[in-house]
Amino acid sequence: MAKTLFTIGYEGLDPERLTAALRDAGVARLTDVRAVANSRKRGFSKGALKAGLEEAGLGYDHYRSLGTPKAGRQAARAHDAALMRKIYCEEVLDTADGGLALDRLVDLAERAPICLLCFERDPERCHRRVLAERLEAKGFATVDLFG
Repeated sequence: MAKTLFTIGYEGLDPERLTAALRDAGVARLTDVRAVANSRKRGFSKGALKAGLEEAGLGYDHYRSLGTPKAGRQAARAHDAALMRKIYCEEVLDTADGGLALDRLVDLAERAPICLLCFERDPERCHRRVLAERLEAKGFATVDLFG
């Protein structure tokens, strides 16, 4: 039986709805895969997010090395998912450091249910879809949460 990997984008959510969605799905740890874990949205910068999740009994990890480079984020904002994917794979996942970070992510996901977090609500426009596909190749099933 495949292990489940969850993903969520916090666009349109508040911290309470995010936490409720994670709890309802049975997620143990939120894995932040933003290159820059700062946000203008209340409660979604790294420190505040971590504190709120820990208060709710959930773990938090920041995998900065699995974030999208600036050019990839610009492509995503321009609704060019193909270019974002190309940049992300070439500059992150298909590098030695990216491979090691992906291996650490797989180890974490095998120990407890995790949820990948980024901003974009639509997973098709986000690099977390690419990460999910890589984990699916390792036997995981993906469930996208929307809060």
